[in-house]
Amino acid sequence: MKLKEYHWAIALVAMLFGLMLGVQFQLTSDSHQDDPSSERTEKLAKQIEDKKAALKQLQSNVEQMRQQLDEATARPELGRLKKRLEEVGIMAGTVAVEGPGIEVTLNDSSIALKPGQNPNLYVLHDEDVLKVLNELKAAGAEALAINDQRLTATSEIRCIGPTILTNGNKRLAAPFVITAIGNPDTLDSALFMKGGVAEQLKSWGIQISANKLERVIIPSYSGAISYYVNGGEQA
Repeated sequence: MKLKEYHWAIALVAMLFGLMLGVQFQLTSDSHQDDPSSERTEKLAKQIEDKKAALKQLQSNVEQMRQQLDEATARPELGRLKKRLEEVGIMAGTVAVEGPGIEVTLNDSSIALKPGQNPNLYVLHDEDVLKVLNELKAAGAEALAINDQRLTATSEIRCIGPTILTNGNKRLAAPFVITAIGNPDTLDSALFMKGGVAEQLKSWGIQISANKLERVIIPSYSGAISYYVNGGEQA
């Protein structure tokens, strides 16, 4: 009789132990399901993975588009069109350019005036600057700038008191630094030839000097660009 009671006691303990394990498992499972922080972490982790995948896809698309663009521009007709566009941009001044060239510095006369002399004869005027610019153009200058202002076919050079005006509203004061891209030797020789522009200006004491450079940088045109359509001006 005592042996049977002992067996029943063991069975009862086993049942209670099993019941406790079941309840514990259920509580643990429920806590994981109901824990909002755990659920939010999982969602954020998934969103990050989704974003990474989307970014990888975008990068792949960009590389494909770059490859297609390179292939398109490699075609002979498009390559010629691109080169022509660059040439027009240089002539119009809409793109910055660099290359060998010359840097010319102009400044007012250093001669001390005598009583009765006209001071206007010993200071730089717009016509003096224009003579230098025209000589450089005639010598093959491909691009020109004065005091970092890109000059185009429509850029004006006008006297405004002690300054000159260019590109609509850009006032520049001496000294004037003219940069030109072209053959440095040819440009320099054109300015300083016997009886040339430099000699004429020096006769009035105007200071003019030039440096031949392997690399000259000329910025793009910074003014407003106007064009004409059917006789009407558009800006």
